[in-house]
Amino acid sequence: KYPTLSGTSVSRDFVEFPSTFEEDWAMHPEVIANYAKHYQTSEPIPDELLEKVIKSRSFNQGFDTLEYVSAALLDMEWHSLPADAPLQDIEKFEQDVLTKHGVNVPFVPPRYKSAFFSHSMGGGYSAGYYAYMWSEILAADAFAYVQEQGGLKRELGDKYRKEILEVGNSRDLMESFKAFRGQEPDTSALLKRRGLTATVE
Repeated sequence: KYPTLSGTSVSRDFVEFPSTFEEDWAMHPEVIANYAKHYQTSEPIPDELLEKVIKSRSFNQGFDTLEYVSAALLDMEWHSLPADAPLQDIEKFEQDVLTKHGVNVPFVPPRYKSAFFSHSMGGGYSAGYYAYMWSEILAADAFAYVQEQGGLKRELGDKYRKEILEVGNSRDLMESFKAFRGQEPDTSALLKRRGLTATVE
């Protein structure tokens, strides 16, 4: 009835949040027990193997995070140029941007170089490539919240449906997130999930 307010008709930096949040449950013990079975014997996945699969999620995340952030910064900087800006030397522009933001690490290049960055150059994510990581931040924080509240509970699922899915784009999306989570998102849950937290003594 209201297609401009429902489904994926939300801002680009929120649209990936619900699917990312729901994907997180694929590795939850209560969920994985329903599908991770041997295709012939129906035996459940061994705990040792499951633990390896879960641990593999944080493999190489320092590299993955930096290459993503570098590409997102390039995207934002390209789309911050004024309309009357002179033509840019692409390689110099990239180096200047990466150096400016402290991410010019030769052995961790941006995920996409400008010349083949289709997301940014007409692929629907112009000045919005950051949205994928922002959605991960929202999802990881929401997942942490549900875990803090006792995990898979009907009332939490109902709250998610009511405060996120049902309202769609009919109110400010940060207000929707806060109505579900109780606060603005925190990056610590994503950093922990990616294995990028360090203990300082």
